[in-house]
Amino acid sequence: MSTAIANPFLEQETTPKFSKLEPQFLTPAVDVLLEDMKTQFEQLEKKLDEDFKEADYDSVLPEVEKIRSPLEYAWGVAGHLNGVKNGDELRAAYEASQPKVVQSFTAFAQSKPLYDALVKLQESWSDDDGISFKERQQRRAIEGSLRAMKLGGVGLEGAEKERFNEIRLRLAELSTNFSNNILDETKAFSLTVDSADSAKLEGAPASAKAMWAQSHEQYLKKEGNDDAKIDPETGPWRITLDGPSYIATLSHVPDREIREQIYRAYITRASEGNAEKNNVPIINEILKLKTESAKMLGYANYAEQSLASKMAPTVESVAELTDLIAAKAGPAAYTELEEITTYARSKGGDEYAEDKLAKLMPWDVTFWSERFKEEKYAVTEEELRPYFALPAVLDGMFELVKRIFGVVVKPADGEAEVWNEDVRYFNVYDVDTNAHIASFFLDPYSRPADKRGGAWMDVCIQKSEAMKRDIPVAYLTCNGSPPVGDKPSLMTFREVETLFHEFGHGLQHMLTEAEVGDVSGINGVEWDAVELPSQFMENWCYDKPTVYGFAKHYETGEPLPEDLFEKLKQQKTFSAGLMAMRQLYFGSLDMELHSAYDPEGEETIFDVQKRIAAKYQPHNLPLPEDRFLCTFGHIFGGGYAAGYYSYKWAEVMSADAFGAFEDVGLDNDEEVQKVGRSFRKTVLALGGGIPPSEVFKSFRGRDPIPDALLRHNGLA
Repeated sequence: MSTAIANPFLEQETTPKFSKLEPQFLTPAVDVLLEDMKTQFEQLEKKLDEDFKEADYDSVLPEVEKIRSPLEYAWGVAGHLNGVKNGDELRAAYEASQPKVVQSFTAFAQSKPLYDALVKLQESWSDDDGISFKERQQRRAIEGSLRAMKLGGVGLEGAEKERFNEIRLRLAELSTNFSNNILDETKAFSLTVDSADSAKLEGAPASAKAMWAQSHEQYLKKEGNDDAKIDPETGPWRITLDGPSYIATLSHVPDREIREQIYRAYITRASEGNAEKNNVPIINEILKLKTESAKMLGYANYAEQSLASKMAPTVESVAELTDLIAAKAGPAAYTELEEITTYARSKGGDEYAEDKLAKLMPWDVTFWSERFKEEKYAVTEEELRPYFALPAVLDGMFELVKRIFGVVVKPADGEAEVWNEDVRYFNVYDVDTNAHIASFFLDPYSRPADKRGGAWMDVCIQKSEAMKRDIPVAYLTCNGSPPVGDKPSLMTFREVETLFHEFGHGLQHMLTEAEVGDVSGINGVEWDAVELPSQFMENWCYDKPTVYGFAKHYETGEPLPEDLFEKLKQQKTFSAGLMAMRQLYFGSLDMELHSAYDPEGEETIFDVQKRIAAKYQPHNLPLPEDRFLCTFGHIFGGGYAAGYYSYKWAEVMSADAFGAFEDVGLDNDEEVQKVGRSFRKTVLALGGGIPPSEVFKSFRGRDPIPDALLRHNGLA
């Protein structure tokens, strides 16, 4: 008992005690929880084996949830910290415990007594007409558990089962290593531009130069120069490969050599250039092992296995949607790149002449795309930033969800411990009842030293009747531009969209009315539907009342000028063809690697990349040395393997869902509120308790159609 009291990973009554969560506590906590879980589950298996005569839901899945929850909570906190506060000690502790944790959860997936009990429950069902929402949740939870157990190897025996379990362990290890290599390689690189070379950054936005100067100042202080103070105007400037720095460089640095150096460093991270951090053999092994384990389960390939738990029925159905969008987006992409190229040749001087540069290089396209956009719409990203200060954007976003969903978000800093001083904590209340219904953490800024790139929502506390938890808590993590000096975080518009996107995921977790843990919030929602609320929220970034709820100059309080807002809306479809084709390229590459690629064949993963790029990126082929796959964390370090297509699949639904608001008129506040409450009561409330196709029909009155998606992207 003294161990339990002393170990903060075992304090699970509220949100995590981040101030106490040191790496040395993880392994002892995991060992205690594993032992407890093993003992309790063996007792449950015995009971199910001996006494399970009558079908009784409460004696099965709720009991499993109670047994698993303590370890899931502690391991979830450890995984979260591994992403936002990574360090050598935590990494070592996490990797030491990971095999034991994977093995323990595998025991649940392969339990015959549990499987047989769930089958008996399923066999006891009568017709589902007229059953309550609660019983529908229970049935979905049982169906999901049975499917997960089949995919988890419950039907395997002997040596085959032993090999399958070896593969699961190895895949977990490889995924962690893959992500760690990207983090290490990203933070290992920097390029310092000396004050004497300031002309190379001429024309770069003040915010970017301030970010690079601050980066250099922080580096000097870390090296022991505590008095370091760098002037953003005179430098030096330290350019890194974390998101805000990389994007600013490719978008705004006029010097081609610097752009090329940064671009090449970025696309070759975690590849053959560093044998210790090379993800190529990791990818090859992941693909080989996934193919092997899928065949053990009776699937032709891993993609078939992946789609067994998704909305899309087949690989072919994914290809059909991809080709439908590509037929519209492909010609647009060609035209867009021709326009950018023509503009670059007319404005860029002799080095961009056709006899010296046959086509724009990848490090040129983003730069000249930005310049072309600025001239076409007479607005720059830098002009817009002062109107998108993070505190104001949050206020506006919270006002939107109050208006359309009937929830109030209030700051609650200090009510929960945080892992970094920049992290905020908020409570969510229902407008009608004033009841506290959810909470969330927000970690908004890039921290390349210990935080992985990208943006994500994760579960801190799941709503669950079995666990007596009725206040769900989410982690919302972004990698936005940090404050510089005494200025607040001044966001790019894309960072605003990303914040809205992740908040959409958070809303589905937090506003759930499902109480069965396995299907509450985003749990149990098919992967290719889970992006619906997140992509839906992005649409509001172009809605005038919403934007004017936050677009105020951070110094003067003046609202965004009307002409700038109109230009912002016009920009929405700028390069829509290029962006759509890029997403289709990623999704098709993912699906090809997991469906048709033979890891034992002569073709390499990079041969596949070139082949798929030739179809979806013929206008802008990657360089021969491009190693994008080595940092494709979604599919090799996350949960999107044979599932990256989900962004486009869900975007059809999200655009169509927003179309319901457009149909009643976005300026018709009363009707917008009615549609918003309906969206909350269906898409956000029902979680995985109802199949997503049925949820969508409940909201929209029909199946989704792609018309709104094509219209929103200017491709109709």
